[in-house]
Amino acid sequence: MSRRRSFAAGILVAAFSTGVAAADRAPEQIVAERCRNCHGPEGRSSNPDFPKLAGQNADYLTRQLANFKTGVRTSEPMQQEVARLTGGEMRALALYFSAKEIDPEPVADRAQAQIGKRLYFSGDPENSVAACITCHGPGGRGAIYLPRLAGQHAKYLVAQLHAFRNQSRVAPDMVMHTVIQNVTDAEIAAIAQFLSGMK
Repeated sequence: MSRRRSFAAGILVAAFSTGVAAADRAPEQIVAERCRNCHGPEGRSSNPDFPKLAGQNADYLTRQLANFKTGVRTSEPMQQEVARLTGGEMRALALYFSAKEIDPEPVADRAQAQIGKRLYFSGDPENSVAACITCHGPGGRGAIYLPRLAGQHAKYLVAQLHAFRNQSRVAPDMVMHTVIQNVTDAEIAAIAQFLSGMK
């Protein structure tokens, strides 16, 4: 292999390993053009219908953007927004948002949040409800492909948990569909209330 080809191959490997060098546009530009109206310029959405992206795990965000692009996860607005993004641009966006600080929500109902805290840390073994901490960790920050839940809008969390329960939202390993089946509406609201106030 010539020195020139070796150098070019090295650049290509670096592009795929970082996921950023392959991006056609800077993430700030994409955010200004496509993301900020719903998620805010730094991923701190003020509308509870749209998730906060700030502080989210980069690998999780990358996978979700890819899922929207391929139709694994359905949302017509999101599919339109990601349709023309490259793999490098999606990765760059994920890294951009993951580096931002997330602000927790004020707890609206402390009694409800206490119920949610108990369910999050201990589950409800009598009713076959697993503790959320098992996958999402003591700080609600998830890991790699598992989302950070701490500080997220309670309304958004409730909507997603209902979507998992009725299977209108799919996940690759289907774990959430099983976990959420025995959780009541009141318990979902309590868990969401607790998580939204976590730092």
